[in-house]
Amino acid sequence: MVKPLFGFALAAIVMLGSGCSSKVTQPEQYSGFLRDYSQLEEKMSASGQPVLRWTAPDFDPKRYGTLLVEKPVFHPAQVPSDQMSQQTMDQIATYMRLALQRELIGKARLVGTPEADTLIVRPSISAVAISTEHLKAYEVIPIALLAAATTTAVGTRDQEVAIYAEVEAVDAASGKPVVRAVRKGQGLSLENRKTPLVLDDLKPVLDDWARDARNFRP
Repeated sequence: MVKPLFGFALAAIVMLGSGCSSKVTQPEQYSGFLRDYSQLEEKMSASGQPVLRWTAPDFDPKRYGTLLVEKPVFHPAQVPSDQMSQQTMDQIATYMRLALQRELIGKARLVGTPEADTLIVRPSISAVAISTEHLKAYEVIPIALLAAATTTAVGTRDQEVAIYAEVEAVDAASGKPVVRAVRKGQGLSLENRKTPLVLDDLKPVLDDWARDARNFRP
């Protein structure tokens, strides 16, 4: 039994190394909300987090005296579940908009309808994904690995939460996009599959994104 068990542990080590998810959204995860993804490049946000972004060469934030932040939409539409209710989805979208408005209010006057000097920010939420956490290094020890496999099977392992967003900033006068960005963030872990997701689990990510928007530099 030693060799098969060792082989199982070795396989787990390989899975541990390959199971780490990328910190940026992969092309196959694009939602289609943005009209063009071809010019996105990996950049660092103001807070030092990786982000995929394109900025028009002639974009100058100083041109805009007013700002309109649209309410984020789930694109594609996400079906509510026992772990994430429709109420929570609505709260996430509302809070994302409020956080952006809170951080951007010092940059320009907020408006409800576009004016000649308005920059329109159109955010979307591509997905809120909940998945079983990856095995940690100490769990690759054969005996611990068997215990980890058992807890995964019965649904008692922590659940990782990731949120994906796509944002487009549009010049209201011309209707042309001037900034496109695709982001992925990590929320707080849930205790198990039966633990419902609540807004507080994603607030830290949404707050970070809003501060990055405030401190954005072309």
